[in-house]
Amino acid sequence: MLGFSPFKKHANKFNYIPRYYDPEEERRAQRRAELLGESPEHAKHEYVPGQYVRTARTARAARREAERSTRSKRRFGVLLTGIVVLLLFFVVIYPKLTSMMRRGVAPAVPAAVESRAAASDLDQSGISDVEWQQMPITVVPNDYEGR
Repeated sequence: MLGFSPFKKHANKFNYIPRYYDPEEERRAQRRAELLGESPEHAKHEYVPGQYVRTARTARAARREAERSTRSKRRFGVLLTGIVVLLLFFVVIYPKLTSMMRRGVAPAVPAAVESRAAASDLDQSGISDVEWQQMPITVVPNDYEGR
């Protein structure tokens, strides 16, 4: 096997060298030229001292300003969302919670069952199974032993 080997000949060097157009390399070169303040129409002009520093400074200032504006927008959105959630809690959830708590404290026997039972304790016609189960139990003394 003289020609091809799957192993590297040098530690940090790949065997394959790309020989095609690399768009990433082209973008990096264009970005580098923009940061240096160069453009295609005046690429042959002489470099002005401090041009790279000024270009980097303006780019950094623009980036920081953009970050500051997005951060303030994000803070405003979080604050607005918190206010909406708090209002929903007080308008929708809190009254339901308080009514559930009050219902838990009130007696469990409905008023309709008590009014029907007051007519006649022995007449159970027209009472459903659920209402029958909810009716209060009346304890009657045993008269069958003949005391």
